[in-house]
Amino acid sequence: MNIDLHIGDLPDHISFGTSVAVDTETMGLNPLRDRLCLVQLSAGDGNAHLVRFNAGEYAAPNLTRLLNDPDVTKLFHFGRFDIAVLKHYLGADITALYCTKIASRLVRTYTDRHGLRDLVKDLLGHDLSKQQQSSDWGDPGLSEAQLKYAASDVLHLHALRNRLDEMLAREGRTEIARACFAFLPKRVELDLLGWPDMDIFSH
Repeated sequence: MNIDLHIGDLPDHISFGTSVAVDTETMGLNPLRDRLCLVQLSAGDGNAHLVRFNAGEYAAPNLTRLLNDPDVTKLFHFGRFDIAVLKHYLGADITALYCTKIASRLVRTYTDRHGLRDLVKDLLGHDLSKQQQSSDWGDPGLSEAQLKYAASDVLHLHALRNRLDEMLAREGRTEIARACFAFLPKRVELDLLGWPDMDIFSH
């Protein structure tokens, strides 16, 4: 595994092909309160690019261009949170996307365990460490353990998508998954407008 750390933006020469795995690290779980600290990306080749942000410094044209590119599919796990954070801090309008958590909920109905660690263990046979999950991502001197943890969150998403796509096709749920992915940016808009916990479709 190779990890490249960039400050403030991606270098303009980096290409991820037609799909890129994306994850974020923040100071908490409220995108309107807890600032974006790190964005992790991988082309699924075993390498990770990490972009670290200083507080208040979110002009990242290369990264934002990549996130907005409709010809590049962005792979997330629980994309609802990451997309909200990236929209709020970078102004990214992400439409071409895939969420492994949504796919898992649609097709792995035999379990209620849909966390990334559970998926990687169940579908790929690897153990992910979550030891650094609750750590200070705003620290400008991120530790090697933090960097390895952050990178691990994107290194397996391409392989997970392949396995989940097989299962979705087998169970006849590919089209409903695509419809859910397409709706996700609107769900994010509702979150950012103040309806994060309300099901507006309920009675």
